[in-house]
Amino acid sequence: MAAEADIREELRRLRARVPQLTGALAAGADGLVLARDTPGVDPEPVAELTAAAHGLAGKLTDAAGQGEVRELLVRGVHGYVAAYTAGRAALLTLLAEDGVSVGRLHLEGRRAAARIGELLDTAPPVPAEPAPKPTAKPAATRARTPRTARPKPVTPRTAAARTATPTTPETPAAPTAGRTTES
Repeated sequence: MAAEADIREELRRLRARVPQLTGALAAGADGLVLARDTPGVDPEPVAELTAAAHGLAGKLTDAAGQGEVRELLVRGVHGYVAAYTAGRAALLTLLAEDGVSVGRLHLEGRRAAARIGELLDTAPPVPAEPAPKPTAKPAATRARTPRTARPKPVTPRTAAARTATPTTPETPAAPTAGRTTES
């Protein structure tokens, strides 16, 4: 993805502007990581949970009549997790220390999310892996049946040959009943 390097650079600059950030990642709305700068934190579960939380927050804002969700902020004992909508189908997730200025976090997070959204929304679509070419199916093999002798057509000539009994001159005629032989 050509935009990945640009997004990674944006994450690096964001962490330089807000020193209390401990990590930043960009992910698709489906939770797949696009780019990350999260030392010491596994980005995949964070991206997946952020996407799930964003989905729930969307249901909450819809039920409350507040429109589409734009950002989330969760405060834990050790710091913050902030998520911002980035373009049509991505999220920017920021991890920050407890002492971060939340105003500064929102200001920089919103700006970075807008830039990342522009990078993703204007990037040319990445062609999907080419579909494997259909392999030629082997020709269907027919089971060969042995040939049987075909009957030859019957003609007057072959009919007479089939009914005649061949006799040879050396073959004596069979004796008939009632005939006696002389000695």
